[in-house]
Amino acid sequence: MSSASAPRDLEIWVNPACSKCRTATAELDAAGIAYTVRRYLDDPPTVAELADVLDRMRLEPWDVARPAETRAAGIDLPKDAAHRDDWIAAMVAAPATIQRPIITATDGTTVIARDAETLADVVRREG
Repeated sequence: MSSASAPRDLEIWVNPACSKCRTATAELDAAGIAYTVRRYLDDPPTVAELADVLDRMRLEPWDVARPAETRAAGIDLPKDAAHRDDWIAAMVAAPATIQRPIITATDGTTVIARDAETLADVVRREG
């Protein structure tokens, strides 16, 4: 992964079956923004990658866990610092539990772009 000061390509973690993901890529396309797609169900993040994304968003793993998918995966861990690494490992093992789409902008800013306002902010900054 690039250092924080080096420019990077915009990357979006998507599930092609997700309408929010399709909306996000359509908006990026419409704005002419180049990006790299990561189909994170087929190419799950590593523990280090997910930890890095969470740190950049200043969120905990349970903050980005999809509740139904987390229950289906049998993830029933305490939501506390002592179990953070266990959460990350469990989510990497069951990537459908990770909220989407996750966009990492060229400046390293990372967001979950499920709402129109967050997505518009990415497009505005990248456009």
